Amino acid sequence: MIDETLAATILARLGRALAAPIRRYRPLRVDSQVAGWIDDERALRLASFTTIFAVDDVGVAFVPSLPDAPSRTAAMAEVTARLAVEGALTRWRNELYAVAPTFGAPPWFELERAAARYFGVHTWAAHINGVVREAPEPKMWFARRSPDKAIDPGMLDNLVGGGIAAGSTLAETLAKEAWEEAGIPGNVAARALSADAIHIWREQPDGLQSETIFVHDLWLPETFLPANQDGEAVEHRRVVLNDAARLIALADGPDAVTADASLVVLDFLLRQGVFDTESPVFDNLAALRHPQAAARRA
Repeated sequence: MIDETLAATILARLGRALAAPIRRYRPLRVDSQVAGWIDDERALRLASFTTIFAVDDVGVAFVPSLPDAPSRTAAMAEVTARLAVEGALTRWRNELYAVAPTFGAPPWFELERAAARYFGVHTWAAHINGVVREAPEPKMWFARRSPDKAIDPGMLDNLVGGGIAAGSTLAETLAKEAWEEAGIPGNVAARALSADAIHIWREQPDGLQSETIFVHDLWLPETFLPANQDGEAVEHRRVVLNDAARLIALADGPDAVTADASLVVLDFLLRQGVFDTESPVFDNLAALRHPQAAARRA
């Protein structure tokens, strides 16, 4: 059982890291529906793209001459290319996200991944807790992100995790990321158990992160050793669950875990029953996984 002091430290750290936005955001609208959220500074920049956006004090909308997904996708490619040249985006990924009302629905448009937070669009990701039933207690695998990663370089992460690209299914993403990040064969990755869908709704330096993470648990043999295939992970470590809890309590330092991965780990720990349900912080820890605003957006 995780002691109350550590539980309170996890709550304090993740409560800060995952705090709800406090800045003003204008909706990015497609017809009458909200496709994203843009802060005032970025909205003013977009106002100069007069052939693409109509911007006023209450929102940002596509102009009537962009009535469908292909035309909006092409227009957004023009905008994001310009923003990238200006240094307004994170590193270009050359990967598109589908911007849609719900996961798997026909998209309003597709958008370069590096611009997802700039426009505050809702994204979906798939993560795997790599865990081992090793005596005398279960253990969990962590991966260290490459120092060259565009987001959270050098931090610890879940064994497997990645955004779901346009045109990709959840199952395809799990298989792809499991192999690339940890050398897990497809037939093994297919045994990952769907566990939860958790939500993130927070301000970031590159914009607003609005994301649903589909959480999976994969129980691996004791003999399994992760082997990164794409250069995006540079270290792996296997720890007992109490040490996993200590890692996600760290706000900074060489062993800090990304906020996203920390939330995935917390979800696993909560489901494993290692927190005292009578603790005064238990309900607040559990609530971190499903912030109300993000839940409405998913």
